Amino acid sequence: MVKVARCVTYNKVVGIFGFSQEDHIGKISFPPVQAVPSFPSSFPHLFSGMEQLCCLIPCAVDQDPYFRMTHDVAPRIGCQKPSLTESRFFPALQGESTKMSASDPNSAIYVRDNEEEIKKKVNKYAFSGGQDSAELQRELGANLEVDVPIKYLNFFLEDDDDLEQIKKGYGDGSLLTGKVKNLLGDVLSELVKRHERARAQVTEEMVDAFMAARPLPNMFG
Repeated sequence: MVKVARCVTYNKVVGIFGFSQEDHIGKISFPPVQAVPSFPSSFPHLFSGMEQLCCLIPCAVDQDPYFRMTHDVAPRIGCQKPSLTESRFFPALQGESTKMSASDPNSAIYVRDNEEEIKKKVNKYAFSGGQDSAELQRELGANLEVDVPIKYLNFFLEDDDDLEQIKKGYGDGSLLTGKVKNLLGDVLSELVKRHERARAQVTEEMVDAFMAARPLPNMFG
């Protein structure tokens, strides 16, 4: 982290991230922390003697500035530049213009939410691209580009044919917003129940073993 920090001037980091004089030093010192996991030398127990490995980073577009900075720095400290695959951004329940936040429990569905909580959050807080009334919805259909239930179903509904039928019906007005939100509530509730059943099988010893810093056999075999 110190090596990276020495290669990035204050003016450069302001240009990349838009920091102002009022921002605290934690924001300014964080980019090197974000950068160094993309270098094999940060994990000697995994990649000893493999310092020239290249790192592939899946991330959303909001993480891109950190790794554009890392691209510039990597050759100067003898490391390979990382590569990115920019993934779809997963929106908060309130829509694309907001982000999930721990300070707002209604901005996201949590794996410890029960079925009633999940369906309440979806019905009350999930931003809809549907029309203001059932009559208008049947006439005009929904705007699928901004509709959060559709975005979530894109991720979580496993049957692509079912997804296309829902999109078609919602987009042409034959499906109402309430129906689509109920479908999403059912999908998320079942997913969380499966997670709960799996989590119940996990012991503290299993967690400790999984999280331990250790060589991983046959990583490249």
